[in-house]
Amino acid sequence: MNRVWVISLYLLTMVSSFAQNNNTVEMADTFRQEGKIYVVVGVFAIILTGLIAYLMRLDAKIGALENEEKE
Repeated sequence: MNRVWVISLYLLTMVSSFAQNNNTVEMADTFRQEGKIYVVVGVFAIILTGLIAYLMRLDAKIGALENEEKE
């Protein structure tokens, strides 16, 4: 379970470091002006949440198999 948290914390740190970059991106400015940036951020959040949930479920299944093998 700790592996999933470490991976998700690493991903969030990486994403936040990219978000703090001061370079202006023309496409992002256009998305902000048209209000579509919220759709992009929402889709990204849904995908990231699904990926983290999948990894947590996979970790639980692997842990159960490891415990079953020990017994």
